[in-house]
Amino acid sequence: MAPTPGPALIQLAGRTVQLAWLREHSTQAAPLFTRARAEVGHAWCLCRRPALRLVIRCTRAGRYHVAGWPGEGEQHDPSCPFHKLGPGLSGRDRYSTQAIRETDDGVSIRLTTPLTSTLTQPETLDAAPQETDDEAGSRRSVGLLGLLHWLWEQGRLNSWHPQTGRPTWRTCHARLHQQLRETTINGRGADETLYVVPPFTPATADANTAALDAFRTPLGRHGTTERRALLLGQIKEVTPTPYGVAYRLAHQRTPLYARAALHARATRSYRHAFGKTAAEHGARRIALFVVERSPKGHLIAADLAAMLTTATFVPADSSHEVVMADALAACRRAFTKPLRYDTADAVLPDFVLTDVTPAAYVEVYGIHGRETYDRRKAEKQAFYQRQGGQLIEWDVTQPLPELASPTCRRPCGPSD
Repeated sequence: MAPTPGPALIQLAGRTVQLAWLREHSTQAAPLFTRARAEVGHAWCLCRRPALRLVIRCTRAGRYHVAGWPGEGEQHDPSCPFHKLGPGLSGRDRYSTQAIRETDDGVSIRLTTPLTSTLTQPETLDAAPQETDDEAGSRRSVGLLGLLHWLWEQGRLNSWHPQTGRPTWRTCHARLHQQLRETTINGRGADETLYVVPPFTPATADANTAALDAFRTPLGRHGTTERRALLLGQIKEVTPTPYGVAYRLAHQRTPLYARAALHARATRSYRHAFGKTAAEHGARRIALFVVERSPKGHLIAADLAAMLTTATFVPADSSHEVVMADALAACRRAFTKPLRYDTADAVLPDFVLTDVTPAAYVEVYGIHGRETYDRRKAEKQAFYQRQGGQLIEWDVTQPLPELASPTCRRPCGPSD
């Protein structure tokens, strides 16, 4: 039986420490890491009894960190940072090890979009191959939406637990930044390649401006080389300009500019994220941009992937899913939103309830009379029948179903 959820506790070489302290003081904890690696070979996560193994990794820069043991993520407590859904419940399963490779040095991502090019050689070593699928159908590189979903999934931002509090953008920034320090993208350090907009306060305004300038300076043409990078933030407003649009981001004064053709394609590809209906439910729009620097120093969006989320940053595929996610949180249910990455045809549940055993599934039906939708619905229902888990279904033309946990006596209401 798991203890009451609280700060994540890790055991290293016989010493128990909080995971948050370990991440913040990894240099100070280096002797513990080296001793645990030499004597035991791994660390322990104390979210369950008996404790669960954790991988100890050391980056090329000599920075230690812990990661979930392969294949054991489902055994962790749902509130644990190392908890993961079982096989078949993530679009990541569609990638080969060429696309996402985990080693003792961290995680290596092979991004489809090249970030460096030359005038005489369109693609350099950091460019992905033209063929993105191998013979077995596994993708050999990760697209922009896939990278955005991977970051969200690794940071457990696609999960909600009533005991872990209400996430803010500060929460998102901290968890994403933690992943970037342990990741390379096309052979380059992700914390240098990808800029996550930091949370704004009056006290940090000057530091944030300096950080953005430092990120922007290396971009653009340098001799025969042109450099681009990635920027992740929340789209607050889209305003027209003479040549296209300006994306104004939350927590950042400097806008991103894009041509009208790119924005038109983005609104077609990510129609729920850019739709007006979702805004009525307090939803947010998170975007991962490929950015360039114009000759005048402006940040230009060359490409983007967008994702709709609830007000607490849980991803959703429609405004109806936003309503369901908010209702589940109000009923104090622990749940995860499976993410499809770059695979549009992945058959995944809309939500997985992780506070019951076996896990229960939630489906939101918002489309009627479309053959492809009805076929996928039948495939999902057959999958759940094979799994043996409870299925909660909501036809959006009807009232919400009963969502309270059978073991919880508290009535549904605003989450803590």
